[in-house]
Amino acid sequence: MNAIRIRIIASSLAASAALLATPAAHAGKTVDAIKARGQLVCGVNTGLAGFSAADSQGKWSGLDVDVCRAIAAAMLGDPEKVKWVPLNATQRFTALQSGEVDILSRNTTWTLTRDASLGLNFTATTYYDGQGFMVPTKLNVKSAKQLKGATVCVQSGTTTEKNLTDYSRANKLDIKPVVFEKVEAATGAYFAGRCSAYTTDASGLASVRNKEAQNPKDHVILPELISKEPLAPVVRRGDDEFFGIAKWVIYGLIEAEEYGITQANVAQLARTSTDPVVMRILGTSEDTGKLLGLDKEWMARAIKAVGNYGEIFERNVGPNTALGLPRGTNAQWNEGGLMYAPPVR
Repeated sequence: MNAIRIRIIASSLAASAALLATPAAHAGKTVDAIKARGQLVCGVNTGLAGFSAADSQGKWSGLDVDVCRAIAAAMLGDPEKVKWVPLNATQRFTALQSGEVDILSRNTTWTLTRDASLGLNFTATTYYDGQGFMVPTKLNVKSAKQLKGATVCVQSGTTTEKNLTDYSRANKLDIKPVVFEKVEAATGAYFAGRCSAYTTDASGLASVRNKEAQNPKDHVILPELISKEPLAPVVRRGDDEFFGIAKWVIYGLIEAEEYGITQANVAQLARTSTDPVVMRILGTSEDTGKLLGLDKEWMARAIKAVGNYGEIFERNVGPNTALGLPRGTNAQWNEGGLMYAPPVR
């Protein structure tokens, strides 16, 4: 074998070894900024019960809020190291694009236009929703198809407004949208009787009815869903490291439910479990954290902080809460739902 051929083989082997290597992730500018300030800046809804809302003491709670708490726990070791920035629908994307917030966890629908044209990345779906209608019970409306010529309150700058127009045109209903910039104005107008109906995501309808109606039984949510609304947290493009952390924390919370890891048993399982999947998630066998620029207990901290996805759902929006939402499409994939996480491995 001549010297040239030996050098070629050696080069090929070196290249193959490089491809097989799994070096630790290098922190991007967003990760560096979060660690430097010791705080995750999270853009949330101005007030949507069950998803993101502050109480009279200024304490935030909700499904979207818990996502940010889990990310803070994974990155910074403390779920309370979060600054909450309330944003309306018009403000939300600009606030993320400009760097005012690190992540938008604000009941935001994942669409092609938003994904492709705003310079943003959607992480992972945290709630599968669909747009619906709420009407006063006294109108005796049973179907959205009965809203011919009706006035419907809706918030501007949302997929909701566009879906309403599409639905009206497709079904020849001649619906008359009454558009408001702020959700509080739209719901206020509906409850004041200025509109025959109010439309938004079905989860939002349940939240608004529970929070704002003088008597929730005086309002009915119609059975039709007129759209697909996969809600997902959003980050800026150009920082793959933070994108990776955000989406894999969410996937980890979903997979933790699938394998029975809960807020109550996570510490015990970290000590005693011999299940290979559980051990990987909790960092007691493989160190998956180094691939994300985190330590090996990143996911264990997130679960300890907020519980698994099922616990987050049940605590904030589930059947035993004021919203009373069923798991439905948000159940695990092996229980008839759409929650299917890529494996943490």
